[in-house]
Amino acid sequence: MNLKLETKRLYLRPINEDDDQDFFEMDSNPKVHEFLGNNPVTSIEQSRGYIKSILQQYKDNGVGRLAIIKKDTGEFVGWSGLKFEREVREEFDYYDLGYRLKEKFWGHGYATEAAIASLDYGFNDLKLKEICAAAYAKHTVSNIILKKIGLKPSGTFTFDNELCNWYVLENPNL
Repeated sequence: MNLKLETKRLYLRPINEDDDQDFFEMDSNPKVHEFLGNNPVTSIEQSRGYIKSILQQYKDNGVGRLAIIKKDTGEFVGWSGLKFEREVREEFDYYDLGYRLKEKFWGHGYATEAAIASLDYGFNDLKLKEICAAAYAKHTVSNIILKKIGLKPSGTFTFDNELCNWYVLENPNL
């Protein structure tokens, strides 16, 4: 996958195998996984396996999560982007908007900025009809971000025994 999205402060580019150390740093932090099932990774091999699954998504679906890179420093901030999702809502397939950042980058607006770029890419380049997202009901920050970028609350559901909020945004250009 050859793609580079750009925002005021960030680049979003395909994830690659060289991102393994950054993924491990991010995903081994228990705070990062507080609203992801409280199951942080414990080995770099787990991070490499996750990266391989993203690379496979690029091949299978032509879309997948993208690395977020700070323009001014070149630092790996985390990931954002779209994913063709079949597991969280087992009753239907959809394009999911997601993001995950290293803790030191929380609270700077990077997730919002990267998510907006991902929405723009999905609607303007991929011509998707709609983009969806889910967030644990108790994950206040993620719910605020999803509403701020325009996704509309569309009910709740249970995933991993946790109440989740469901969001949908239809392509305004179609």
